[in-house]
Amino acid sequence: MSKPQRQVVRWTREFTPTAARAVIVCLALGVSAADTAVGQGASPFGIDVDTVRAGRFDNGRMWTFEYPPTAYLSEAYDFAPDSAWFRRARLGALRIPSCSASFVSPEGLLASNHHCAREHVSAVKREGETLLDDGFLAKTLEDERPVEGFEADRLVAIRDVTDEIHAAMDGIESDAERAAAREAKLEEVEARILEEFGGEEGGHAVEMISLYNGGRYSAYIFRRYTDVRLVMAPELQMGHFGGDPDNFTYPRYSLDFSFFRVYEDGKPLDTSDAFFPWSEDGVSEGELIFVVGNPGSTSRIQTVAELEFRRDVSDRAVLEFIDRRVEALQEYYEMDPETAEELDIRNDIFSLLNSQKAYTGIIAGLYDPVILAKRRHAERDFQTALEGEPTLAAEYGGLAARMAEIQADKRAIAPGYGAFMGLESPEYGSAPLVRAIWAFQYLIAQQREASPDQVEEFRSELLGVPQQPDELQEILIEARLNDLIASYGESNQMVERLLGGRTPEGAAAVVVNSSVLADSARTAEAVEAGALSMSDPAIQMFAAMLGEFAPFQQRLSELSPEEEEITVALGRARFEVYGSDVPPDATFSLRIADGVVAPYEYNGTVAPIFTTFFGLYDHYYSYGKGGGEGEWDLPERWIDPPESFDLSTPLNFVSTADIVGGNSGSPVLNQNLEVVGLAFDGNIESLSGEYIFLTESARTVAVDSRGILEALRVIYGAERLVEELRAGARAGAAAGS
Repeated sequence: MSKPQRQVVRWTREFTPTAARAVIVCLALGVSAADTAVGQGASPFGIDVDTVRAGRFDNGRMWTFEYPPTAYLSEAYDFAPDSAWFRRARLGALRIPSCSASFVSPEGLLASNHHCAREHVSAVKREGETLLDDGFLAKTLEDERPVEGFEADRLVAIRDVTDEIHAAMDGIESDAERAAAREAKLEEVEARILEEFGGEEGGHAVEMISLYNGGRYSAYIFRRYTDVRLVMAPELQMGHFGGDPDNFTYPRYSLDFSFFRVYEDGKPLDTSDAFFPWSEDGVSEGELIFVVGNPGSTSRIQTVAELEFRRDVSDRAVLEFIDRRVEALQEYYEMDPETAEELDIRNDIFSLLNSQKAYTGIIAGLYDPVILAKRRHAERDFQTALEGEPTLAAEYGGLAARMAEIQADKRAIAPGYGAFMGLESPEYGSAPLVRAIWAFQYLIAQQREASPDQVEEFRSELLGVPQQPDELQEILIEARLNDLIASYGESNQMVERLLGGRTPEGAAAVVVNSSVLADSARTAEAVEAGALSMSDPAIQMFAAMLGEFAPFQQRLSELSPEEEEITVALGRARFEVYGSDVPPDATFSLRIADGVVAPYEYNGTVAPIFTTFFGLYDHYYSYGKGGGEGEWDLPERWIDPPESFDLSTPLNFVSTADIVGGNSGSPVLNQNLEVVGLAFDGNIESLSGEYIFLTESARTVAVDSRGILEALRVIYGAERLVEELRAGARAGAAAGS
């Protein structure tokens, strides 16, 4: 999933009466879904759920580097890597915007997925170029194009700071005060460690990582590289082959890869100390592999009550939000494709479609009685373990029951989740309405003589909202009004006030045609002249929402602190009971996941362990060659390949490794830490991996290292890149890989 998404991120803003601020649940949608690993579909008929038992690895196998699974690997695979092996695995891996990557040569060459590079490919295009459609290849070092805003983080050190963080909360009873004390201590420790490494000027970054929902805390120290240049990306049609129909499916035929290079002091970074040599031999059935990357988020230690709330309310609201935004952006793209391309809306649509399919699978899994039965059994075992220790029972015993009560309380405000989701989102919100949120707060702050700093904050946010075409603004306002109607009904007083007897389309047109906030220049003029007022139509629209929005966010602000503290306490309790034998939930931090290359049964047949270029061409011809517009079309250079092109070369393959959003671009490695593939997706059966890890049918899908080499060599004529990968492999072998 791209933008984590997903990766999928939610955040809130505190409501205060003086600023009319509320908890705003927003989405950064589109994680690439190498992205979400899941379980099986609907449970078979005739299964007695009372006999279902939790599995040892239902919580997954995304191991952390501070707690390496040495004993488990020895037990499971008779493979005993030493500390030097884990160090190389850590230093060869990278975290990049919303995705994962790795060094694959001694000269800073970085490999990731094409869908992780799409936005950057669009960003480096020059006038007259259509790089997203045509692809890009730098023939020389000088041709490699700098990518602005690209940060590549290499994890160089880890410190356990658990005791220091926990001590800061000792003796504090209030949920809000505990949260504040924890946040303050985390910021203090982060700043102190960053200073030890020379501050931001020293090229480092520090991130405080919560594991086990606060059971443990680690400080991750990164070497941050900001001089990153695009080296190669295939055509969109190849990186996205099969389009949305093939997303989260297998067999697959996608060349979802890209290459960048990291520079330092104007030269390619020397990565000879730790990189992953490129394998020309690939994988075989039953082979042990590892996925090293940054899975975005999972919720595998959430309570059953939380999962049921997600199924019935919050995740369903997310899916409905996505559905309307897909429809809205596609409508605008068809209306004005040229401007839509300039705004990169096609990538936004791809991200939304990815999340749409992911959430459909996530919700479907929550209706599987076997999955919920396994989670209930695990919850009962955990409660039994707590009750068996008087000290733990006294501190943590009633927390799961209280969490269930909070979920019941949240159901009473269920309509607000769908109505106000993403209200402040710059990607999926209408600019006039987003400006209205900040303008309302700005005017209230002025009226109540708030501090100059607070007034300036609101003013800056108001003036910083990007401009949108009028047609797009109208479409997005209409989508928001439809959110409100679907959530509260047409007869709701707030909805009637918003519409004023008009259709959603008509009400949206009034705002765009009449509000100064529909134009960034007019907004700035009104602010400068002191002419902005509460009578502005966009501000009036937001003010009308407050009849439902304010009570919704007020109730959330009452429930959220306690819910958060219970989550943290349950995380500590789980670590007390299970220790590091059970991996923590994903947090977009570096993990190593083990698995084997294995087929699986699906749709009455068996999926092969890998696909080949034969299958790619079969799809091209079987789906009728859509004239450049079909999901299975091929770019011109691919239609008649040279005779030397080996169509039997493996293209994609599957394994039982644990994977979710954020893992996109992760290297798939063999025991010698050689790249045998790049993870780019999970199959449809893997989508319940958001909350449970099952391996019967769930699979990680990867681009095969052999297929990438064959395409580079024969189709793209990328001799320089091929030689660098092969030279890296030779260097790795010489160094003892």
